[in-house]
Amino acid sequence: MANHKSALKRIRANEKRKIRNRYYTKSMRSALKKFRMISDMAEAKTQLPTVVSLIDKLAKKAMIHKNKASNLKSKLMKKVNSL
Repeated sequence: MANHKSALKRIRANEKRKIRNRYYTKSMRSALKKFRMISDMAEAKTQLPTVVSLIDKLAKKAMIHKNKASNLKSKLMKKVNSL
């Protein structure tokens, strides 16, 4: 068990962050899954900026690595161009 007040606070803060990070990463994965199911070119083009924005926000907050974000965006662009 933690012996200092600051350690107890750190435990509480880490727990809050973990829950928040899990929510954001899960919502990004859900958005990716939904986007990959799209088969209409026009709809894909309208949805692409929102999904890319989500990915960029997570990369900016270091929830996912910037290279992973780049790879994900690249794959999404390839999908849109192949439709």
